[in-house]
Amino acid sequence: EEAVFLRKKITLLRAFSLLIGSMVGSGIFISPKGVLKNSGSVGFSLVVWFSCGILSMFGALCYAELGTRITKSGGHYIYILETLGPLPSFLFLWAEFFAIRPANSAVVALAFGRYLLEPFFAPCAAPVPAVKLVSLLGYYIVLTLNSWSVTWSARLQTALSIVKLLALALIIVPGMMLLAQGHTENFQDAFDRQSLVLDKLPLAFYAGMFAYSGWFQAGFVREELVRPERNIPLAVIVSVVTVIVGYMLTNVSYYTVLGTQDVLASPAVAVSFVQRAFKSLISVVPVLVALSCFGTMNGGILTFSRTLFVASREGQWPPLFSMIHIRRHTPLPAVMLMFPLVTAMVCIGDIYHLMNFFSFSRWLFIGLATLGLIVHRRRHPELHSPFKVPIFVPVSFTIICLFTVAMSFYSDPVSISIGCTVVLSGFPVYYLIIHRQILNFLPFFTLSDYFTHKLQLLLEVVQQEIKTY
Repeated sequence: EEAVFLRKKITLLRAFSLLIGSMVGSGIFISPKGVLKNSGSVGFSLVVWFSCGILSMFGALCYAELGTRITKSGGHYIYILETLGPLPSFLFLWAEFFAIRPANSAVVALAFGRYLLEPFFAPCAAPVPAVKLVSLLGYYIVLTLNSWSVTWSARLQTALSIVKLLALALIIVPGMMLLAQGHTENFQDAFDRQSLVLDKLPLAFYAGMFAYSGWFQAGFVREELVRPERNIPLAVIVSVVTVIVGYMLTNVSYYTVLGTQDVLASPAVAVSFVQRAFKSLISVVPVLVALSCFGTMNGGILTFSRTLFVASREGQWPPLFSMIHIRRHTPLPAVMLMFPLVTAMVCIGDIYHLMNFFSFSRWLFIGLATLGLIVHRRRHPELHSPFKVPIFVPVSFTIICLFTVAMSFYSDPVSISIGCTVVLSGFPVYYLIIHRQILNFLPFFTLSDYFTHKLQLLLEVVQQEIKTY
């Protein structure tokens, strides 16, 4: 009885909560170990954390301008499609679906399971099968919620953003109190040059940027944002500044309480911190961290489902995934599609190998998206943008991204080669199915149309009736 389309239900507060909730997740609670391991010392690790924050701000400003120039949802995918063309956008979609997003979701889910179970098994480590089982259970709950209601997903994100900031405050406050009392012994000889290995620095940046990742999420839901021209830049700037300050204080607190060896030996840095500094909160902080990871999973599903939805609408993904539930007004097929791959990666994956595996592809395409901003400016100088950043911001961000991606081949050639192979494997698929449409004449695709129709009836989904962009 009413038009079926994605409603504008994401206000400025919800956009801010989406960004905070996506950035403050498992990263700040697991990445300090990766940053310290690959930077070599406390001082250099803090420099990496601050540099990653500034770099994230540059990227966020670029994406804020892209979000005001390009009025469609889809984030990285639609920005690359509109600026660099269909081939690089399809390669991004291919890598995002088969490598970047499932690996990222698996990392966050595993961190959720580990922190949730840690208090029950302390001082021993939680059994790996139990961690993976709880991780999958948490992911499935979020998947179901996003299939059910956009409004409730957004409300959950807002509530969990408050929990995330509370979790950071419970780490920052005791650390700052001890620092004020003169506990500075762990900062002695903070910049030890002998432990610095330059070819490992890209991996330190990957770990740090993983903790900040999420600043680009507003562009994924652009069509569902209220007043996007105003709310995207405002939400991006406030959220990134908040997270930079919070992360720097959190890391200083970690190093005030824990020595270098303690951080490197800990499977869950926040739990080790609480055990040492604030034993009365030993059962509270891990639960808050787990809820923080839960919010990151929720934000990830909310945004990536829109990428698949838009890609299907643009003709680069099967048509079923551009359909919306007739009553719930959620992109139900797109939400459910990640279920099998994330399940597989949680079952077989390890957090730090997964992190290097997906970081290469992610930062390659983020660099291409900001390169696309430069190209778009030159091609369309007449286009008025309500938000515009100085040209040195996208230029410097693009160079740093692509340089870090190139350097990572020396740092972790095995994981990076796997990621590169996944990206390149999209070439034949693009030319056979999208560009030449050779395979579309095979009987398989007639059969595919039949199953699409049956699934459409089963899931009660239809094509979007009006375009809101």
